[in-house]
Amino acid sequence: MKKVYLLFLGMVMFNASCSKDDNSIVNTDTPDPVGTADVTVQNFMWKAMNLFSTDAAYTEFLESEKDPELFFENKLRFSEDRFSFLAEDYKELVQSFAGVSKSNGLEFGLSFYGEGNDIFGYVRYIIPGSDASSKAIQRGDVFTGVNGISLNEVNYIELLFGTADSYILNMADISNNTITPNNKEVSLTKLEGLVENPVFITKTFDVSGKKIGYIMYNGFTSNFDEELNNAFGTLKTAGVTDLVLDFRYNPGGSVNSSRLLSSMVYSTNTSQLYVRQRWNSKIQPQLRASQLEDYFADKTGDGNAINTLNLRKVYVLATGSSASASELVMNGLDPYVEVVHIGTTTRGKNEFSITLVDNPSNSYIYSASTANNIKSTNAWGIQPLVGRNENSAG
Repeated sequence: MKKVYLLFLGMVMFNASCSKDDNSIVNTDTPDPVGTADVTVQNFMWKAMNLFSTDAAYTEFLESEKDPELFFENKLRFSEDRFSFLAEDYKELVQSFAGVSKSNGLEFGLSFYGEGNDIFGYVRYIIPGSDASSKAIQRGDVFTGVNGISLNEVNYIELLFGTADSYILNMADISNNTITPNNKEVSLTKLEGLVENPVFITKTFDVSGKKIGYIMYNGFTSNFDEELNNAFGTLKTAGVTDLVLDFRYNPGGSVNSSRLLSSMVYSTNTSQLYVRQRWNSKIQPQLRASQLEDYFADKTGDGNAINTLNLRKVYVLATGSSASASELVMNGLDPYVEVVHIGTTTRGKNEFSITLVDNPSNSYIYSASTANNIKSTNAWGIQPLVGRNENSAG
C-alpha cells in the first residue's frame, strides 16, 4: 500500500482537506535542475508551490534533502501549518476525496487512559458493505490492543495505520470508568475500493408538536451531493421545521459541497454571498471577484433544484473531530442563520487546499480531464493549504 503522510499528529486521525476545485496561478518558469541527482519529486514540489525563478543554486537546494517526505516537511511546510500533507500516490489521494479507499470499514476514535501512555479505541460507526460490517463489532465497542499488543503512544500509528492489510483487535469492556480486556477478538481486513456514502443517517422525529429533521453527514464528498440533496428532499416532504446536523465525525472535504448543504439549510438566493476566499498577497491581486466569491446555490452540479428548508435556525453537533468544511458551514451560515453549536471546540481549520500533481501544463493543479499529462515517472501528490475562507461578514 502506498503511503500517505499527514504532517500533523493527534489522537484523532482524519482527512484534513477542505478542497477547492478552482484553478489558481502557479508559476512554471523555474528552470529545471542541472545536477545529476534524481530530484524529480522535489523539483515538482518546489515548482508547484513557488512563484519565483532561481539560478543554478536551485538544484543545490533540491539536493539538500534526498527524502521527498523530509523535503516537504523541512524545506517547504511552514512550521505552524497543521494540515498540509503529501501522498506517495496521487491516485489514492484523489480517490479518498471521492469517498473511495482501501479500508476495513471501521471508523474509530482514540484516547489515553490510565496514568501512563496507554491508548484505547472506541468504535464511532461502521461503513456498510465493509469487512467490519460482517463482523461482531459495533458502535460503542472498545479495544485496547492489536494482534495481542497493547496500544500506546509509541506504537498505535504502526499498528492501526501501518501497511498491514489485516489485523486482530483485542476488545475490552468499559464500566465505572474502568477499562478491562475481555479476551474477545475481532479480525478485520482492508479491502480495495470501499466506497463510503457520507450521508449516513436521515431521520425525522416528532417532538412537542414539531417535526425535527436529523442528518448524520460524515464527509463533504462531492460524488454524493445528489444523495445529500435527496436527503433534504425527504426532510422537506416530511414538513421538517427544525434541523439537527451531525458533524461529529466529519473532517471536511469539498468547499462546494458545503455551499450546497448550506443552501439546503438556508436559501437558494444566488445573490447572497456564502464565503469569500482569502489568498496570500502574491495571489489575491491576480484573482477576480468571480474567482474568489461563492454564493448560495439553487441547483446541484447535476442541474437538479436544491431542496431547501429555508430555515432561520439550525442545530449543529460538532466536536474536535469536526473540521474544515464542517466549520465552514457553521461560519458561512452564521450571518444569516442562528447556528446553535452543541458539543466541544471544533478543530479550528478555516483554510482551504488544492491538490497538486506533476503536471506543469495545468499549472500543477490536479484535474481528471488532464490526468493523462501527469508525468508517469512521478506519482507523488501534495495537498497544501493555499488560503483562508471568510464568511460574508469578513
